[in-house]
Parts: sequence; structure tokens; C-alpha cells
Amino acid sequence: MSTDTHKHTAVLIDGCRIPFQQSGSGYVDLMSYDMGRMVLRGLLTRTGLPPDHLDRVVMGTVIQDVQTSNVAREAALAAGIPNEVPAFTVTMACISSNQALTSSVDLIRAGLADRIIAGGTETLSDPPIRVARPLRKRLFEARHAEGAQDYWELLEGLDPKDIIPESPSIEEFSTGEVMGESADRLAAAFDITRREQDEYALRSHRLAAQARDEGLLDPELYPAAVPPDFDPITTDNVIRDDTSLDQLRQLPPAFIKPFGTVTAGNSSALTDGASATLLASADAAEADGLTPRAALRDYTYVAQDPGTELLLGPAYAIPQVLTAAGLRLDDIDVIELHEAFAGQVLAVLEALQSDTFAEEHLNRSSAVGTVDLDRLNAWGGSLSLGHPFGATGTRLVTTAVHRLRVEGGRWALVAACAAGGQGHAMLIERLS
Repeated sequence: MSTDTHKHTAVLIDGCRIPFQQSGSGYVDLMSYDMGRMVLRGLLTRTGLPPDHLDRVVMGTVIQDVQTSNVAREAALAAGIPNEVPAFTVTMACISSNQALTSSVDLIRAGLADRIIAGGTETLSDPPIRVARPLRKRLFEARHAEGAQDYWELLEGLDPKDIIPESPSIEEFSTGEVMGESADRLAAAFDITRREQDEYALRSHRLAAQARDEGLLDPELYPAAVPPDFDPITTDNVIRDDTSLDQLRQLPPAFIKPFGTVTAGNSSALTDGASATLLASADAAEADGLTPRAALRDYTYVAQDPGTELLLGPAYAIPQVLTAAGLRLDDIDVIELHEAFAGQVLAVLEALQSDTFAEEHLNRSSAVGTVDLDRLNAWGGSLSLGHPFGATGTRLVTTAVHRLRVEGGRWALVAACAAGGQGHAMLIERLS
């Protein structure tokens, strides 16, 4: 792998996010579009790049609003980005903004774009709620109704249950299983105990609180002014400063009852938020007088059986990017691993250090290696900072780049699992 700066090398200029908020709290009245607009405007303000210098805007989202199905375009227009700048939206479950970012990398490497904002936005406070299919069909037919009699006839034959709204459910379409159930089974398969999961969750919250209090998170946060009062939201509200191992231990199983080990306390919370990064070619950054923070190097996407390995994607993706770059885990200074569940993180770590897993699943003769916990999610993770599905990927990358600067490291590894049994990993190199 060449680390020389090349005119088509994709470099990261800066990244930011609005503070993440538990769903139903700070952004309860906002659309994903609103949060996307805020973070795009914030990133442009922070970097000083004129909006008309952009070639693309790419954003990830998962739960799309039909009014803003291409939320990247709507948010870009509202943020003052010129009409002539194309924008598109991608969705790949929890790695949607990872895909937005690597799609942008590909455009830069191919010489098709020089300056791109890649990010993501998500609200779980206001998910689309549907009615049952029989009623939907009648409502569709109602566009031809011309009078009261026609409307009355459309209602004939409906069952009372057909008028009850369908509650949103985060489950795998292919298996019918919610992700928490898969996390519980994954933890059991790798012998991850309830205590280990609770201890890891507590670690995440304590590290996030410490990073917040020391101002380490400040460089990636951009205040969000929420109407009607426009009082700025300046900090994440997912971090549980006052939690303890005793409190976590008392929580009941959330998915597999009564003997499951995954609880609300060792799972990531439903979260609203948005994040964005400014990417450029090395030549464009130099021409604009912008100082690149890092170069985006090797990346990969993987997919496994969603029934048995839904959340194990990073264990497959990480060795691929390390091998491609000729690196080992010991060479990595900063690791940012998405924390969907504490049990999922611990299972991935176990898989990486298992000779058996390497032989049976990775076609390797020995384990990938042991992750140094001091290098892993040192400023907290999705368990404590929050997990707005479409925005987490670029949050991970932004945090990794900031940590490289603060900690003086060279290499960062970002990895994440996603619904559908998919996964992602990327290597980032700090530029001095």
C-alpha cells in the first residue's frame, strides 16, 4: 500500500456532528432533514469552504421520510449549498454514513470529484407509522371517490384490526428477529457473561463522561439551535454519568426472557443526530489552502448469514483491511468499533483473538490478534454517545481522526456491524 500523497488521494479536512440526543428529547420535533441541514451548515462554517466549491453531497440515512426521500439533497439546499451541486442519499443500515463516505472516496480516487461532504442523519423520534395493508389499499382507491357513498363503500368489509396502526419494529426482514435477540445469542455463542457486558457498558459511559469533561469531544461538536426557542444544544445527553455496575445488574433482560443477558443498559439507545465530514483530493486541499488531517486508505465491506452472524461483520472485515495494508493489529494506534451492544463488541474481540475462528471462518492459520483495550473507543462509543443509525459511521471516523491528533498516533481502524449481517472496516492514516 502506498502512503504517498497523490492528487487523487482522498483526504479528510474536518468533521463534526450536532450533539446526539436520546430519541424523544432534544430533537423530538425535528425531521432528519432539519438535523442534516444543521450539520452541513456547521461543517461549512467550521471549514470556511465556499459552498459553491463542492462537487457532491452524500448522506446516509436508514428510516426515510417519504417527504424527503433524498434527504441529502433537501438538507443541502436548505444549508445554502447551490442548486448546481448534486446530492444523493445512501442506506446500508448502521453503516449508511460509512457507505456515504467511501462512495465519496471512490469519486475522488476516480477523479470525478474534488470536494465532497459525506455524512448522515437520522431521527428515531418520529419514524413513519403505517396502517395495515387492507386499509392502505382502500385509502389508495379513495383518490377516485366522488361522494360520501363511495367513501362508505370503501370501508365495507374491513376488520377492526385493519385500522390499528402498525407499530415500528426494528427487526430483520429475512429472519423476523430483532437485533437484540441476535446479540443475546451471539454473546452466548462466545461465552460472554452478563457481568462482562455490564462492565463494558459501564466502561463506555465512564470514558465518554471523562472525555466530555476534559473537552476532548468539543472539537467534533457543533451546537444545534432548535426552534422555537433556539436555545443551543451543546452536549450529548445519552451519557449516563450516574450509572453503576449495581444499577446495570438490576436491569431485566430486554429481548430473551427470563435468561437473556442483553439489557437496556448494555445496549445502545435509540438516538437522534447528524454528522458530516469534508473530504477532498490532495490537490484540491492544497489549492484551497486547507490542511488535511488524515488520508482515507483501505476499506472493505463484508456480509454474513443474518440468522447466525448478524453482528459479527467487523471480525471478518478487520483482517481484510489489515492484510490489504500489510499491517497487524499491533500497528494500529486508534480503534473505533461501533458499539451496538456490549455483547457484540466483546464477541468480535473474542473472534479476533481466536485461532479456531481464524481457521474455520477466515482461512487463516492463526488468530488476527488481541485488541489493546487502551486503544479501543477511548472516548466512549455508541453505547454512551448514542447511535443515530444513519450518522454513526462518520461520527466514528471523525472521532478516530481527532484521537489520532490528540494521541499522536499514525494509524486508526474504524469498524462497524450492520443489520442484514453486513460489516465494514476502514484504515485511516494521520497526516502531519
